[in-house]
Amino acid sequence: MVRMPHVASLSYFPVKGAAAAHPDQAVLTAAGLAHDRSFMVTSPEGVFRTQRRDPRLALVRPAVAPGGELLTLRADGLPPLDIAVDTTGPRRPVDLFGQPFHGIDQGEAAARWLSECLRAPSRLVRVPPEHDRVTDGRVPGTSGYADSCALHVLSRATLDLLGKKLADNGAPAVPEDRFRANLVVDGWDEPHTEDRAHRITIADAELGYAKPAIRCAVVMVDQRSGLRDGPEPLRTLAGYRRAAAGGVAFGVKYAVLRPGRIRVGDKVTVTAWGRSEV
Repeated sequence: MVRMPHVASLSYFPVKGAAAAHPDQAVLTAAGLAHDRSFMVTSPEGVFRTQRRDPRLALVRPAVAPGGELLTLRADGLPPLDIAVDTTGPRRPVDLFGQPFHGIDQGEAAARWLSECLRAPSRLVRVPPEHDRVTDGRVPGTSGYADSCALHVLSRATLDLLGKKLADNGAPAVPEDRFRANLVVDGWDEPHTEDRAHRITIADAELGYAKPAIRCAVVMVDQRSGLRDGPEPLRTLAGYRRAAAGGVAFGVKYAVLRPGRIRVGDKVTVTAWGRSEV
């Protein structure tokens, strides 16, 4: 029986580098799923923290209340912290991959809680309402504090192929949360179909292909323990997923051409195909 390509799962990450929320439905804004990477942990100097250097970020489980006015932080061994989200406070400079942006500091309680959890002095900032970042790729767009583009998409077939290659190499399987995708598509029988899907519609929303997702050391971090668990799956991926422009590619980044509401189970339709860059 032919399976209809559909949304198998949705994930957004309220705090960059921290754990995901997994809704059954979400509003897709121009900057990605609502609340995705709208908060970021920084050093006291404003440099962003990432699981590349601070894998304990994976232990932070954030939740945004409906309306976005309350953020709750949880982690084992610490009391939950409720934060009344500040969207009007003074802006402070922040550094994301060497690029200058601004953030609204969320106060001393959040700073103390995160500093204790991460075992490093930290601050929490929120994207200001006037944030007007332009992302790169074939189709430009915008995003909050994501590494680059608004939406990261993977297919189940792509994940299954990696699982087979890991097994062939005698390596253990890794859970899909290592790849921190916003949207997983099931029903594409050929692995890496997302590489060639250059225009996609889901319900009323439309996505435009921006670029391959280039992987880094984050895929070696166990998202449950907050510990680096390398060298897999990066070693296996490096054996068959080298991008033409360099780096190890797995999944695709998209810009949002038309916002809308999307749900798990929604049909995924490719309206324009293109050549893979891998």
